[in-house]
Amino acid sequence: MKVLVVGANGRVGSYLVDKLVENGHFVYAGTRRDNLTSNSNNVRYVHIDLLASPEAIAENMYDAEAIFFVAGSRGKDLLQIDLNGAVKVMRAAENKKIKRFIMLSSVFALNQDKWNESFLKDLTNYNIAKHFADHWLINNTKLDYTIVQPGVLKEEPGSGKINVNIDHPGENAIENVVDTLVQSLQDRNTIGKVITMSDGKTPIADALRNL
Repeated sequence: MKVLVVGANGRVGSYLVDKLVENGHFVYAGTRRDNLTSNSNNVRYVHIDLLASPEAIAENMYDAEAIFFVAGSRGKDLLQIDLNGAVKVMRAAENKKIKRFIMLSSVFALNQDKWNESFLKDLTNYNIAKHFADHWLINNTKLDYTIVQPGVLKEEPGSGKINVNIDHPGENAIENVVDTLVQSLQDRNTIGKVITMSDGKTPIADALRNL
């Protein structure tokens, strides 16, 4: 497929671009930085400015068939980037008639009763932004969405195994999160699903197949 990754230069996005190419996809690597190039014939950098209008964003989606939204402000501009930026990309996707939309969110973003658990109590503003972005995707679009909600991201090799529909926030190797995102594109069973996850004991493909 031809896939757009919004946030392609981020911690998750850079791994995601490589993994998608490894799986045979062509990637439009969306970033606000200009003049970036790739050594891969299957990666084309495109300018995606989340402060721009949905119409301007749509112009640089080209012929993408699916979108991953993995961008984030790292807490610097939660309203403009993490919330409204996500919504504008959704609106742009619908303008371009791109149906498949996979969003990286935060564990229990849709469940405010969990926000005082563990590390989440220090991320309230972030979870508010993710809460309303997730709600918009579910309730205000007709996109074929998947929302992946991991907990703490760790820079370490992935095990290829996760737990889903978890009861408590946990840790996640970035590689496991990326593999879950890629598998979600391949597995139509994930459409219309919110996937809370942590590192665990079930192979990723099996975990998603049995949602």
